[in-house]
Amino acid sequence: MKKIWSGAIVGVLLAASAGTAAFGMASTDKQAADGKEQRYAWPLATCSTEDTITHVFAESFAEEVERLSDGQMEIQVYPQSTLGGDRELMESCKDGDIPFVVQSPAPQVSFMPELCVFDTPCAFEDIEEARDTIDDPRFQEIVQEIYENAGYQLLGMADQCFRVMTSSEPFEGMESFKGQKIRTMENTYHLQFWKAMGANPTPMTFSEVYIGLQQGTIDAQENAYELIVSAKLYEQQKYLIQTNAVPDYITLISSDEFFQTLEEEQQEIIRQAAQNAQEKARESADTRQGERQKQLEEEGMEIISVDETTWQEMRQACQPVYENIREQAGEELFDLYMGTDE
Repeated sequence: MKKIWSGAIVGVLLAASAGTAAFGMASTDKQAADGKEQRYAWPLATCSTEDTITHVFAESFAEEVERLSDGQMEIQVYPQSTLGGDRELMESCKDGDIPFVVQSPAPQVSFMPELCVFDTPCAFEDIEEARDTIDDPRFQEIVQEIYENAGYQLLGMADQCFRVMTSSEPFEGMESFKGQKIRTMENTYHLQFWKAMGANPTPMTFSEVYIGLQQGTIDAQENAYELIVSAKLYEQQKYLIQTNAVPDYITLISSDEFFQTLEEEQQEIIRQAAQNAQEKARESADTRQGERQKQLEEEGMEIISVDETTWQEMRQACQPVYENIREQAGEELFDLYMGTDE
């Protein structure tokens, strides 16, 4: 029913905003009964709540599009799965029904298998290194082609910094991973990583995590600081371990079919707005991580850093995972991501 309803509302929005060409303008020349110009906005959908970096990214993009176009191009943000879940949004975006989507690349792997490269664990020791890597022109060229071949335009990538682990047990190195029942997303490479650490990964939807921790179904989980705070996981967990294994990326994508109908000037506005929004989202992620970390400490959590020796042991244990990702993502893309290209 949600999909039917979503299709109906998107159809109404886009039918209204069609203009002179399919999706060509964000406003029409039609006049309302009172003589005022009627305006319609292109929809942008996310599955995230409004108190997230995903929403910051989406809203910043909408604001920049309106600013750079002097109000002639407008975008309306629909958060919290209003227009569908992750997979529905991907399908609707490809078809051009929803021109813009902001989401993690994780659900996109089933559409573009090569994107598993973003699941590569222990590739970076700090988030700036990760950002520099994905911004590299050679890396971008390959990734952009992957998206275009699948029917999308990749406009920008932000992040919520690294995913970190929370646990009910203290952390004292690699031995502490062994046997831990840790919740993960239903992601092949995340599961492989935690198994390589010696943990017992358990796929579970995020909505079940709090109860799972409370009831002892799981005793650990991994997520961005944002979600740990918003879900109040500190009420069930004592320790936060800065595993920093995988950056929590966020993509801003557009329907390629829609994008190609835009005039060159409009395309340039969209691209510039995306870059401006990407920069703001990254800055917000850095600021908010510090704030969230302080908040978690105030709530009684102990923040534990992973020492260099343990980090290198983690990376060494990841070798089988690396080989699987290299095979799926392609040697060139993987080596660029890992910084091992010649």
